[in-house]
Amino acid sequence: MGQVQKIASFTVDHDKISEGIYLSRIDGDVTTYDLRTRVPNAGDYMDNLTMHSVEHLFATYVRSSDIGERVIYFGPMGCQTGFYLLVRDAKNEEVLATVIDTLEKIIAHTGDMPGALRRECGNYKNLSLSSAKEECRRYLSVLRSRENDFKYEV
Repeated sequence: MGQVQKIASFTVDHDKISEGIYLSRIDGDVTTYDLRTRVPNAGDYMDNLTMHSVEHLFATYVRSSDIGERVIYFGPMGCQTGFYLLVRDAKNEEVLATVIDTLEKIIAHTGDMPGALRRECGNYKNLSLSSAKEECRRYLSVLRSRENDFKYEV
């Protein structure tokens, strides 16, 4: 077996990343966006309930958006500081507008949590609409308070 190479995301100095949206990598026509809702290594991490709840809502709304057919994946980072959004053939500005619109829809969401039935989810009791809304409010205020150039601060 050859030498194991370090993956690209491990080459970014996480002590220089703040909350925001970043272009993490491009693989052909698929772009991976880093939706960083928390500052890495700062001791303030999302709990599993919050990550899981945002995942259910965000994935539901983003797949129903104008770029929904081009969404490859949305899911939480293991480090509990954000999410990955993988999209095919989309411009950064289009993705940012969709992320903001999706966050607004989550904050305004009423009714049941999508995928909250036992037959729909492997941990269906671990969901909270209020936790998801709180996280999305925080993140939306970050995105609206800064210029989003999609570049890591290095």
